[in-house]
Amino acid sequence: MNYKDTLLMPKTEFPMRGNLPNREPEIQQKWEEMNIYEKVQERTEGRPLFVLHDGPPYANGDIHMGHALNKVLKDFIVRFKSMTGFQAPYVPGWDTHGLPIETALTKNKKVKRKEMSVAEFRKLCEEYAWQQINNQREQFKRLGVRGDWENPYVTLQPEYEAQQIKVFGEMAKKGYIYKGKKPVYWSPSSESALAEAEIEYYDKRSASIYVAFPVKDGKGVLENDEKFIIWTTTPWTMPANLGISVNADLDYSVVAVNGEKYIVASELLETVAKEIEWENYEVVRTVKGAELDRVVATHPLYGRDSLVMLGDHVTTDAGTGCVHTAPGHGEDDFIIGQKYGLDVLCPVDEKGYMTEEAGEFAGLFYDEANKPITQKLEEVGALVKLSFITHSYPHDWRTKKPTIFRATAQWFASIKDFRSELLDAIKETKWVPTWGETRLFNMVRDRGDWCISRQRAWGVPIPVFYAENGEPIITDETIAHVSNLFREHGSNVWFERETADLLPEGFTHEGSPNGQFTKETDIMDVWFDSGSSHQAVLEERDDLQRPADLYLEGSDQYRGWFNSSLSTGVAVTGKAPYKAVLSHGFALDGDGRKMSKSLGNVVVPSKVMNQLGGDILRLWVASVDYQADVRVSDNILKQVAEVYRKIRNTFRFLLGNLADFDPATHTVSYENLREVDQYMLVKLNSLVEKVTKSYDQYEFAAIYHAVHNFCTIDLSSFYLDFAKDILYIEAPDQADRRAIQTVLYETLLSLTKLVAPILAHTAEEVWAHMPHVTEESVQLVDMPEATTYENADALVAKWDAFMDLRDNVLKALETARNEKVIGKSLTAHVSLYANEETKALLESISEDFKQLFIVSGFELDGDIADAPKSAQTFDGAAIVVTAAEGETCDRCWIVTPTVGQDSDHPTLCARCAQVVKENYEG
Repeated sequence: MNYKDTLLMPKTEFPMRGNLPNREPEIQQKWEEMNIYEKVQERTEGRPLFVLHDGPPYANGDIHMGHALNKVLKDFIVRFKSMTGFQAPYVPGWDTHGLPIETALTKNKKVKRKEMSVAEFRKLCEEYAWQQINNQREQFKRLGVRGDWENPYVTLQPEYEAQQIKVFGEMAKKGYIYKGKKPVYWSPSSESALAEAEIEYYDKRSASIYVAFPVKDGKGVLENDEKFIIWTTTPWTMPANLGISVNADLDYSVVAVNGEKYIVASELLETVAKEIEWENYEVVRTVKGAELDRVVATHPLYGRDSLVMLGDHVTTDAGTGCVHTAPGHGEDDFIIGQKYGLDVLCPVDEKGYMTEEAGEFAGLFYDEANKPITQKLEEVGALVKLSFITHSYPHDWRTKKPTIFRATAQWFASIKDFRSELLDAIKETKWVPTWGETRLFNMVRDRGDWCISRQRAWGVPIPVFYAENGEPIITDETIAHVSNLFREHGSNVWFERETADLLPEGFTHEGSPNGQFTKETDIMDVWFDSGSSHQAVLEERDDLQRPADLYLEGSDQYRGWFNSSLSTGVAVTGKAPYKAVLSHGFALDGDGRKMSKSLGNVVVPSKVMNQLGGDILRLWVASVDYQADVRVSDNILKQVAEVYRKIRNTFRFLLGNLADFDPATHTVSYENLREVDQYMLVKLNSLVEKVTKSYDQYEFAAIYHAVHNFCTIDLSSFYLDFAKDILYIEAPDQADRRAIQTVLYETLLSLTKLVAPILAHTAEEVWAHMPHVTEESVQLVDMPEATTYENADALVAKWDAFMDLRDNVLKALETARNEKVIGKSLTAHVSLYANEETKALLESISEDFKQLFIVSGFELDGDIADAPKSAQTFDGAAIVVTAAEGETCDRCWIVTPTVGQDSDHPTLCARCAQVVKENYEG
């Protein structure tokens, strides 16, 4: 007889190797064929809704690790919610308007923009956007993200644009929308206004100049022979200077030096003197800032008046305390200029070139004008000091080129009238992490009006008509009409039709006696597009609801989508469009550096999935502290892959040892299990509790560690290790074997469900190999629920103490192995000398210690004080390891004197001989 044939070895077709890059697409194909998204929605219909509203990624280029991190986190949550009592639809979306697509067409695709109409160009933009959406959609699906991929929301869709127009109209109706000329961030490289959210700061080297403005009319306070000294790092704004701002509460010194008299803030005098290199100076007199109100100085280049004004924005942080004021090029400058009735002079055009108003500097690019302007100031004797500094400066986040402040006529959304409602809405929202609340609160508290117009072609038109007298027309009637037109034809109709054909039939307005109208040609800021999604998606679609339960995006969206959605949401409904906001950090390389092509440190999701598989990438997402910036590299992914291998092997072992187990007939009730089996069920129950709670709190790294530890420590290193002697060796229906299988089956079922939201493909694969389950997908079941077991705490305390003792036995065995006393642990005999506490523990356990320690012999030899000198001493026990006596059984490998006692089976131990005779003979 071949005794190997009598062993109940694991049987499963579940492969050891994941081969995920090839197997995952097959699993995804099955999901598609079974229409899994719809099936999940049907199963959960009637449950409370949980809506995670997808923030739309921009439809341009392949997805990067930030996209993968974001989408996978969302998938964890949606999958978990649909398995815990909720209906959790997931509608993915895309942001499609704006400059990057225009640039991609004109630069990369060589489209000749000026040789076609706006409508023709926009159609090309739309076609390109759909190509990008289709590309990104396949990549997101490859990640295993479950969603309504055939019905996403897209900001260029007619129904979306129609709802966006309604948001604009509602805000206009409440008086929040206005047109005005004021300085805004302007990008010469994009030829468009920008919102604060589109600004990034980088270091820039700039000229630092101190300039003298002679006093023309001292108003009886000054003697008209003094000069104000201003400081600026933007010499190109000097042609726009119309005033000098001082602080009413500061003291100002009149300083005599080198035959001249200069005025600077007293507090800054020492710093200024050092910077300008004044060696001998004398303070002639001091005046209060308030006394200088409306003193008139002369512009050193143009001879015009430069009015001295009082402004709270003047500080002593830097400069001279006398602030160069150009109302066309700065927000504070504009505000104080309005207060004092100054013009809004802006001698720079949309491309960044100086206009005729700049005189001899006309035609120069603003940055190139710095040098000739500085030279001219020197020529006329007004330049007091020139140096250069490197400082943080605003740049266009798309082109990465410097921006300027430039006064132009723009459309604005004013938040001042409902700022307090915005701040209240922030307080009422749950923020994870909690610092998100402070961050957005401070942004909204300090934020100015939102510039929502852009001078581009590819976007949603601002739905404003103008009467002949120039009056803007925004009425309920025009808004409803334009919204309906966009829903029917798309927003391109705005550029395809004449103004008269866009107005309601028979429309009249007192400002247009001749019935002539014009239309606005600016488009809306893309943040207004995506910020309207609560109306255009949550309200538009029957399967969703507003407010959403959760918005989840990167931490850059506090200034972006979280912010714009809040503004439009509160403006339209009085409430935030979300109940909770969760943010994550950025994906960095293994050294914590930003990924860039130039550094060659970019980790590409598609490459990771092709080499390792989507589940490895998903497991990486679960492993990191995503609320901070996260690191990813080949080495990090290899470590994650190793953890995956251990989890997969655990599943394979569980499946393999359940081939002959039918839960309907073989399950052993909890009270009839051995204590060690009960202990494992209680440990499994603790895992269920911890994992479920962690999912609820979005703490995925805690799940990663809990599952990994359970698989490697509780199962592989202990329970599954000693169980082999029973599972493989005993008769099929032996009581201990069925008890262990009961635990294994419950573990397999629970563990598969617990990891299903994270290891989406692997859990599906395990489920397909699992015996006696009826549902066709693990996605169509609920999470396991925690069970309450009697005396669980006492049981765990007792067996945790045993596990500590077992650790000491394993250490002693390892030492004996290193000293060549034994080979494998099954060749060992353990003699244990114990104190009273350890003796009591061992005497309370009825299980076979030889099996638990995986040795061939064990005896409790006496008191710890009687242990021989050769014993290894531990807390509560002394251990002596010797070679076990007897022969090795051919079937179970245990060394025992009972080998050879049965003449029919002389190479077997007594136990194996009995099992073989009773089950495999005849």
